[in-house]
Amino acid sequence: MPLYATLCVAGTVLPLLSFAPWLREHGLAIPLLLQQAFAEPISAFAWMDVLVSAAALLALIVVEGRRLGMRHLWLPIVGLFAVGVSLGLPLFLLLRELHLCGLRKSD
Repeated sequence: MPLYATLCVAGTVLPLLSFAPWLREHGLAIPLLLQQAFAEPISAFAWMDVLVSAAALLALIVVEGRRLGMRHLWLPIVGLFAVGVSLGLPLFLLLRELHLCGLRKSD
């Protein structure tokens, strides 16, 4: 579990540190952000990979979370949309692990 918590911190801090200089310079200029994100084929490739991964993660959170009867599924969904897969995935895995540990303790 400490690994997932550490990955939540890294998955939040590292992307935001990379984004902060751009945000400081341009503000929240969404059209410019999209233009620059898809300016080169390699960056479009990377963004398509991230978008498909985000969709898969969203499906995992909803399906697996409901299957296990997990609470607070909104937390990793907010993390996914606020920061990205780098926060949403480890946060979901942390919550899942805590949920499973709670089930084992109640047996």
